[in-house]
Amino acid sequence: MKMKWYYLPRQFWSLTGAVGIVLLCAISASPQAPSIEGTYKLISRQMADSTVLSPPAIMGLLTYTKTQRNFNIVRKDATGKFSSHSIVSTYKLTATEYSETLLFSIANNQIRGKDIVYDLSGETRSAPVTVEGGRIQFKLPFEAPIEVVVDGDKITATSEGRWVDSWEKIQ
Repeated sequence: MKMKWYYLPRQFWSLTGAVGIVLLCAISASPQAPSIEGTYKLISRQMADSTVLSPPAIMGLLTYTKTQRNFNIVRKDATGKFSSHSIVSTYKLTATEYSETLLFSIANNQIRGKDIVYDLSGETRSAPVTVEGGRIQFKLPFEAPIEVVVDGDKITATSEGRWVDSWEKIQ
């Protein structure tokens, strides 16, 4: 049996190549979802009065997996009173939005004389994201206005007029 060969016109191959190039450019031009995955340790907190707190006066650990956030922080003041906050949530980070769904939150603030507050609302909130180079910036949707800047292996969290936290990635 003799094999028949079919030839496609040159225009077909030119069109196929052009479509491939356009698709390749579209894929490479689409914004990549930034990543903040890792475990971060609180290094220090600079208070509004320029006082710097560091362990053991303040300690914290923050973990982002692909979809989960686990945040824990504790502070002990000079009088021996404690303040602590724990948050467990799911999140999604894109090049334009940070969205978080609170699973639970526990806040304890003996320092300010407040009762323990539990939140199991399951509420979802979002905030816009700015990505410039490797720097990712957004506001945490569940904490009092806290702006987060992720730059490589470092996170800076700022509560305007109150404090600035410095975190470093440990894994």
